[in-house]
Amino acid sequence: MDGAIKVLIEYGYVVVFGAVLAEQIGLPIPSEPVLLAAGGLVGSGRLHLRVLLAGAGVASLIGDTGWYWIGRTGGPRVLGWLCRMSLEPDSCVRHTEEVFGAHGARSLLIAKFIPGFSTIAPPLAGVVRMSFPQFALWSWLGAMIWAGAFFGLGWLFSSQLEMVAAYAARLGAWTIALVVAAIGAYAGWKLIARQRFLKKIRIARITAEELKTRLDGGEDVVVVDVRSRLDFEAEPSIIPGALHLTIEELETRHREIPRERDIVLYCTCPSEASSARVALLLRRRGIERVRPLAGGFRAWRDRGYPMMSLTPAISGGQS
Repeated sequence: MDGAIKVLIEYGYVVVFGAVLAEQIGLPIPSEPVLLAAGGLVGSGRLHLRVLLAGAGVASLIGDTGWYWIGRTGGPRVLGWLCRMSLEPDSCVRHTEEVFGAHGARSLLIAKFIPGFSTIAPPLAGVVRMSFPQFALWSWLGAMIWAGAFFGLGWLFSSQLEMVAAYAARLGAWTIALVVAAIGAYAGWKLIARQRFLKKIRIARITAEELKTRLDGGEDVVVVDVRSRLDFEAEPSIIPGALHLTIEELETRHREIPRERDIVLYCTCPSEASSARVALLLRRRGIERVRPLAGGFRAWRDRGYPMMSLTPAISGGQS
């Protein structure tokens, strides 16, 4: 631990820059402990706050800019990829879209304080084609607020951090083992919780091929698009005849869905867990004949099946 402190004192600005950049490009390396420790060294006069802020801001903007252009060029498929990487893909992506849709560019000010938002918000800004100057400004301001908050906490509690460092030095290797164990336990708990949820909602899916066969045969099937508003605006097309209804609108609009017909739901995320969650909610309201579309929206689209283009409502939240 003493060695780590010495490295931070000698190479503090480089360490902060590298830690922030690593986290912002998506590596599972939390930079907050480094920011706190650097803030503590600012409090003791061994590092300069302005230089630390400048380095953290530039590192964050580099990472965020890369993700922005990935989202801008890759489109909604990027969100599907991030969806598969996350421990809580559906809730994480959906929550990010809700916050981003409600507050637009201003949401970048708090993005780095919300788990999952920091990684998904920059490509989402590219997906919805926010102008780059606007994105860069709000992203940089958000990085300054985020880094400044942790530097400030480290500065405020610099004496307590030194006590913790001294205690950790006495524990030696046990400190690293405890930290690794805590991180592993958290990740394991998230995976177990997700598997339990998926087991709970594991109801009979319907494939895109089966759905097309039924629709072509004139069967009485109601298709419901439950993609979020931002997902829909990014690709404003639906399966012909589908009803677009977001999860948030379910409470007020569920009566538009007939009780006596077969219902097929689809969303964007490949795991179709959002559709399955809606299926559970609808069953609680007496709609029993509900099945999610396996593979979701993309499974239908990627097979070249018919799509119907719609004009999405223009939202003021993205300006």
